[in-house]
Amino acid sequence: MSELMNYATSSRFTPREKIALRYADAIMYDPAQADDAMWAELHAEFSEPELVELGYWIGFTFGGQRWLKTLSAKQGEFAASLQAKTK
Repeated sequence: MSELMNYATSSRFTPREKIALRYADAIMYDPAQADDAMWAELHAEFSEPELVELGYWIGFTFGGQRWLKTLSAKQGEFAASLQAKTK
């Protein structure tokens, strides 16, 4: 986890993974980070359909986590609740 928190300087991540993580940071925390330079880097690594899919997945996942927080639920509790109701 510490490597992930310091992905920009970590040697564990490829340049492709690092720009994807920067894209995630921009979507989740600061859209202003998605400047022309970032888009150039993203387009050097990903096709347009890949960027759409990646952006959608980041937004969907982050939004889902925020929603679970409003329910005061922890990861996995919602799925476990649904499974218990079908038994």
